Amino acid sequence: MKRNIFLYLFLFVSLWVVFQYVNNTKVWENQEKRILKLEKELSTKDSIALGVEDRLASVDYFTLLGNENTREYLENDALDIENVRTKVINGLYAKNTASGNELITFQGDGRAFQINRAQILNHRWIIADFSDGKNWGEILIEYFINDDNTVDYNTVESLIYPN
Repeated sequence: MKRNIFLYLFLFVSLWVVFQYVNNTKVWENQEKRILKLEKELSTKDSIALGVEDRLASVDYFTLLGNENTREYLENDALDIENVRTKVINGLYAKNTASGNELITFQGDGRAFQINRAQILNHRWIIADFSDGKNWGEILIEYFINDDNTVDYNTVESLIYPN
């Protein structure tokens, strides 16, 4: 009788060990699949993030703060980039009056054209969009910073989009 109990106990333990081995193998394989899937997702997200960073760097190149040549030019003239940016943009928006903006050569339909948004490209040019509420256009403006820290603006080219 004792012998039968040990035999049954041995069989039970053997089955238990086989069951645990198979179960742990399946769990291990499932975890490996999840790890590979998560690593793939992470590499995809990293590549997307790198793509976005590259795109932002290329877009940022044509800005006052992103253009290294412009930065050197302004530093050689002992000008602070942020002060230049603020002065130039505020001066450009200050030209918006009730009768229009003197830099825009087009006549509006009832209302005057005013500059809505502007981007400083470098130490010499600004690109801006303008509208009268109905018609829209863009303008390329050349600016100069004088020795007395005043800013002069000159319209290089402008266009208006057809309705």
